[in-house]
Amino acid sequence: MKKLTLLFMLCLLGVIQGKAQKKIFNETEEQKEQRLAWWLNDRFGMFIHWGLYSMPARHEWIKNYERMSDADYQKYFDLYNPDLYNPREWARQAKAAGMKYAVITTKHHEGFCLFDSKYTDYKATNTPIKKDLIKEFVEAFRAEGLKVGFYYSLIDWHHPDFTIDRVHPQRVSDPSKYAELNKGRDMNKYREYLKNQLKELLTNYGKIDILWTDFSYPGEYGKGKDDWNSLELIKMIRKLQPGILINDRLDLGEYDDGGDFVTPEQYKVAEWPTRNGKKVHWETCQTFSGSWGYHRDENTWKDNKQLLVLLIETVSKGGNLLLNVGPTSRGLFDYRATQRLHDMGEWMQVNSRSIYGCTQAPEDIKTPDNSLLTYNPTTKRLYVHLLDYPLQRFELPGLKGKVKYAQFLHDGSEIKMKDGDKGSLALELPVIKPNVEIPVIELVLQ
Repeated sequence: MKKLTLLFMLCLLGVIQGKAQKKIFNETEEQKEQRLAWWLNDRFGMFIHWGLYSMPARHEWIKNYERMSDADYQKYFDLYNPDLYNPREWARQAKAAGMKYAVITTKHHEGFCLFDSKYTDYKATNTPIKKDLIKEFVEAFRAEGLKVGFYYSLIDWHHPDFTIDRVHPQRVSDPSKYAELNKGRDMNKYREYLKNQLKELLTNYGKIDILWTDFSYPGEYGKGKDDWNSLELIKMIRKLQPGILINDRLDLGEYDDGGDFVTPEQYKVAEWPTRNGKKVHWETCQTFSGSWGYHRDENTWKDNKQLLVLLIETVSKGGNLLLNVGPTSRGLFDYRATQRLHDMGEWMQVNSRSIYGCTQAPEDIKTPDNSLLTYNPTTKRLYVHLLDYPLQRFELPGLKGKVKYAQFLHDGSEIKMKDGDKGSLALELPVIKPNVEIPVIELVLQ
């Protein structure tokens, strides 16, 4: 993953207004909503960044940051042996945390493939582990009832035909040198490689629910849709997997259907993202800490409450959360990730009803101070998440006469209601905060 600038992310979100968009496919809005229905319901998924970079354990962009050559990086390939890899345990942890789907890096920017591709020798089956790690992942997560997604890097710092550019480890400060550096490199050959590998991933592993391509950076000494042949790629992807969901990083923003959802990365959106004045589907991808791959010495880890607020706030604005884990080179989740998944799972076990199937509350309902609202339009239930537990009397503006019943979600215990001031609904809460990180009040609306 890459820390993108706010301006670039705003462009990805489509908040900059433009003209009417062209379309690639004949799919209607109703058909699209049906295709995305499971994802819009599930709201919470796991991202997994795993590759050779888990061995140096100091950021997934280490090859770029430290300007490593292929020769410098080769030691990681030669010694890669995640002997403790147990994807069934990964899947169990994801499920217990309340996650409903998972997306794994089949190939990151380093070019190393976790799957057994016939188009390269730079793959897990040629390392000491000698396994198709993606095959085992797919089988394990499907066995736990989780949807399966693939991340595939459009970028490849190992491939001999991928031209050196401004984000390549061998980048230079003098632009006039790029022509000489790229002599003998042929992007036509790389485009064919990219297409062939995507075809393998979407053919050899059964039904794939999500494809996460990453990422385009058009402009001088960058790469965009023409470098990837994105238009033909997305057509092939949808032909091979008609029901698949595709993210927005193929640089096809000129098309209304050039991606199914937008992907704000590592920051909270201020409000539900829009494009040409219309709300769009979105998913924020976030890390527990400051790195996507395993980073042994990175210590800016979010605590349980921060992570729960991130999830709740995302759903309160109509979005999904894809929360990342970076396994170690032995194949285990970092102990800090395991603890946070466990803690989130404890909350989700009793409060997931305020997440699954939920979205932004109706616009005429005002959010009380120090709380977040989510709403299930099917059951017509409103969920009040108490970020700062109030003292006994809690007023909900404008809800007088609009609520049939109120209860705590974690234990289903009744909360007494009274008419409040100026059309509000007053709830009588216990003095002692319930023993959950963030208490949730479930309101059954009239």
